Amino acid sequence: MDERAPVENPKITANVARFFGHSGGAAIQIIGILLALTAASIALLVHTAGVRFRRDLARLALEDRLEVLDSARWRVAGSERMLRDAEGAPEPPHDRPYLVISLEERHLWYKQRGAILFSTEVATGSGKTMVEEGGASAWKFETPRGRLVVQSKEEAPVWAPPDWHYVEQSRKRGLGLTRLEIGQPLAVADGSVITVEGNDVVRVLPDGRRNVLQATDGREIVVDGKVLVPPLGTTQRRYEGVLGTHRLNMGDGYAMHGTNQPETVGRAVSHGCVRLRNEDIAKLYAMVPVGTPVYIY
Repeated sequence: MDERAPVENPKITANVARFFGHSGGAAIQIIGILLALTAASIALLVHTAGVRFRRDLARLALEDRLEVLDSARWRVAGSERMLRDAEGAPEPPHDRPYLVISLEERHLWYKQRGAILFSTEVATGSGKTMVEEGGASAWKFETPRGRLVVQSKEEAPVWAPPDWHYVEQSRKRGLGLTRLEIGQPLAVADGSVITVEGNDVVRVLPDGRRNVLQATDGREIVVDGKVLVPPLGTTQRRYEGVLGTHRLNMGDGYAMHGTNQPETVGRAVSHGCVRLRNEDIAKLYAMVPVGTPVYIY
């Protein structure tokens, strides 16, 4: 088979030669303009793609990742607070006792002038984050680092569960969540009504009878497949025994306290407080005065 070379058109070749011969400068300018326009178009496309990419990221953050953003903001705020506490913490006092807690070792020491007056293992914050459905609230369960102070002491402390407790319980059981507000009775599918009378949450039956409802840790009130969040101040939002026999409050909801689950001591499982066995917190309660510095690292 023959391979034939392409045949040139002599008229076209002559015209091209004349064009570049007589108007070479103009031709080069035209080609330059075309190349510049092409480069500008490519740059515009790249810029537009970048803008769209950033817009899509922003929309993703706004529409689909609010929970993550709220959680991140919460963690940043908590970290900033802990850094401020750590930076402002003075050296341990040499003339009076102080407490030292190691989060890594999960151990507590009560010291004075370098001597150890008492020591024991403790449970500390798990470090986990929980985000409420819809991203309305987020909680980071960690023990704060820095310098705190024993602000008050209690015997037989009563625990008023925070909102996160009910969110956690509803998730563990695969149930929904509903809130009861004072002055706003809650209608139930069986015809009864849940309401607040005095300090109690009661169920008013269709025949008018009233039953005071009971609630304990792990046995919360469930209404129509939803865990009920009682109003603060009601008896049903006061749990006895959960915090053990004694509590030493350090402010902002953090405390050293006993437990009804002694097997958890020595682990990172709490929601931020420092948890001790009841016999150990009883000793600290007797030994540690209000105003004692607490150094957590």
